[in-house]
Amino acid sequence: MTSPAPALPRATVVICVYTEKRWDDIVAAIGSVQAQDVRAAEVLVVVDHNPALLDRAREAFGGNVRVLRNAHRQGLSGARNTAVAAASGDVVVFLDDDAAARPGWLGALLGPYADPDVVAVGGVAHPVFPEARPGLLPTGGTTADATGELDWVVGCTYTGQPTTQAEVRNLMGCNMSVRREVFARVGGFAEDLGRIGRNPLGCEETEFCIRVRQIYRRMGRGARIVFEPAAQVDHRVSGDRVRWAYLRRRSWSEGLSKAAVAQLVGSDDALSTERAYVATVLPGAVVRELRAGRPASALAVVTALGATAAGYLRGNLPGATSAVRLPAADTAPLGDPPAARGGVPAANRAGGV
Repeated sequence: MTSPAPALPRATVVICVYTEKRWDDIVAAIGSVQAQDVRAAEVLVVVDHNPALLDRAREAFGGNVRVLRNAHRQGLSGARNTAVAAASGDVVVFLDDDAAARPGWLGALLGPYADPDVVAVGGVAHPVFPEARPGLLPTGGTTADATGELDWVVGCTYTGQPTTQAEVRNLMGCNMSVRREVFARVGGFAEDLGRIGRNPLGCEETEFCIRVRQIYRRMGRGARIVFEPAAQVDHRVSGDRVRWAYLRRRSWSEGLSKAAVAQLVGSDDALSTERAYVATVLPGAVVRELRAGRPASALAVVTALGATAAGYLRGNLPGATSAVRLPAADTAPLGDPPAARGGVPAANRAGGV
């Protein structure tokens, strides 16, 4: 007689929003969550310092959708930390406001938590382009869901990531989940990973995932971060993100952000995945695109690599990322109950350290 499958954990699904220009996307994102065969315990919509959007969302959404204002520093990290503090589910699931979950998404995302060592699970993000895939983004496949080596530029799953369930260093923010108790141990998302001058700093999810594993390791506890390809979302790509100027700007920002993350968690962990990607995945893409008669996409790979490297070098100059700090973490043993409901330490709730 087979044993029954373990019950899935209760999930709080979080959608952080900031602009009314994405209203149709926001409605679609919420609808895709509500259409799942596995129901979320609650859906939180966090509005990032936009009173007009806050009023519109509160008027439009009801039922098990709760609309909150960002109580932290303006930006995605602050909005996520607001959601964590309010969440009641065992697992906090983050879905971008311009992404729509495919059928079976939530169940696939929650399944790996049957392993108690799994602390976070993420899935696939498929790009939805304004028209056809742009010529500057390479791809090695011909199907609608084929990935490309530079799809990370538009916030989506890229060639080189696992195609079956596997443990990974970090997850992508548009489709990821974390055990709520983890935030009590390691703090929330780093709100200083925002904007310095005109250079936007990202990689909040990368830094967070690395920090989780480092802190759990010091506590003598395993922490598995799992990529589950069966958990899939469609991520809309706006027209301005399929241009050369955006490719250069986004790549520069990626390098700058990686420099900030390396200063926070160490270069070995911060660049472990990138070294293999640069050494094996990108050269293969350049050769393939040239052989296929697609010089524009081959040039795009070289351009992205050069701009990222330049951003990383700039980020390592004195003072370039010195303002970036980590949030406070709870030092309670892992066996104890979380220090605060929602898992974000009190010091972090004010947006400080």
